[in-house]
Amino acid sequence: MEGYLVVLITAPTDRGEELANFIVENKLGACVNVVPEVKSLYWWKGKIEKDSEALLIVKTSSGRFRELLRKIKEVHPYTVPEIIALPVFGGNPDYLNWIEESLG
Repeated sequence: MEGYLVVLITAPTDRGEELANFIVENKLGACVNVVPEVKSLYWWKGKIEKDSEALLIVKTSSGRFRELLRKIKEVHPYTVPEIIALPVFGGNPDYLNWIEESLG
């Protein structure tokens, strides 16, 4: 059993579900929660931007992260998409096994 990650990805609100489907269909993540709208404030090209975005919460294995990163960057509409991986230090062993089986 390898390590697991929770990966946070923001996207335009009208593309969140499409990207989630892409991730699951390509076995880049076992499960993706789509939070349909979050308010984001950030610096971009020297000024503060404010946007509504979808937040994707991806559960995956550490072994799939590089491929997830590469493929999402290929299809994501942003120039610099937010893709941040957080390590999972523990969890329900049955759920973690399910992640592994789903990605196999």
